[in-house]
Amino acid sequence: MEIVRTIPWMKETVRQARADNHVVGFIPTMGALHEGHLSLIRRARMDCSRVFASIFLNPTQFGPNEDLTKYPRTFDADVEKLTAAGVNVLFAPESKEVYPPEFRTHVDVQGLSEKLEGKSRPGHFRGVATVVLKLFEIVQPQFAFFGRKDAQQVRILQQMATDLNLDVKIVVCPIVREPDGLALSSRNTYLNSEERLAATVLHRALDAARREANTGTRDALQLQASIQGILASEPLVRMDYIAIVDAGSFEPVSRISGRPVYALLAVHVGKTRLIDNLLIEPAAGQNALICSL
Repeated sequence: MEIVRTIPWMKETVRQARADNHVVGFIPTMGALHEGHLSLIRRARMDCSRVFASIFLNPTQFGPNEDLTKYPRTFDADVEKLTAAGVNVLFAPESKEVYPPEFRTHVDVQGLSEKLEGKSRPGHFRGVATVVLKLFEIVQPQFAFFGRKDAQQVRILQQMATDLNLDVKIVVCPIVREPDGLALSSRNTYLNSEERLAATVLHRALDAARREANTGTRDALQLQASIQGILASEPLVRMDYIAIVDAGSFEPVSRISGRPVYALLAVHVGKTRLIDNLLIEPAAGQNALICSL
């Protein structure tokens, strides 16, 4: 695997790949890689002849009270994982390479960025959209792969790609979970053993909503109340938000009908903030649903 540190070098590497008629797939990461990231790489290898990844701990998506300094940095282990997974090129720039001193341009996707995660983490999606647009411009992939766990982020990036006529297809891949249901996250490493056990309540709450929806419940407030009741049973969990929203607009819905919706939640387990979601989609057949955890 080739490791590239500068933007000009990265652009030349991409130019050569395109000149050789390669289809380039791209997985942007902040490092601290886990099986969720590796599943994106495996999917990219199925669809693309060259797979590029990035490791860049983006400072602009962290708020003043968030965990940038504590975010796990495991570069050597990450390189081993990417190499074993078959990544061809890793782009790993320094912060000053991406954000030089005179940098002053940012991307805001209005109408999607201010709610839910955006409300809890002001400026977060501005930082995400800005760095991903920069990475797309530098790497020039035909396909970019993201996990569904960060559902609002993915929707914002899809809207950005549409609005700015970007020549990249965003591929959304399933959530990868531990055997007990906890969604994989780099932040799971912050949990002590007691908190790690408590964190399984996220999956239990969403799975209860899944079962209710599959047995006929269509009232969004009822599903939301079920999720809240299960989360409230765990004393180490402090709720940030629970929402049932349209999967396109991320506006709240009162009833599940003919459009895909997300059941979203964000909680603090101890000092660690975790998110998760359930995707509920109409299926063929009268009043049938497909519920994906």
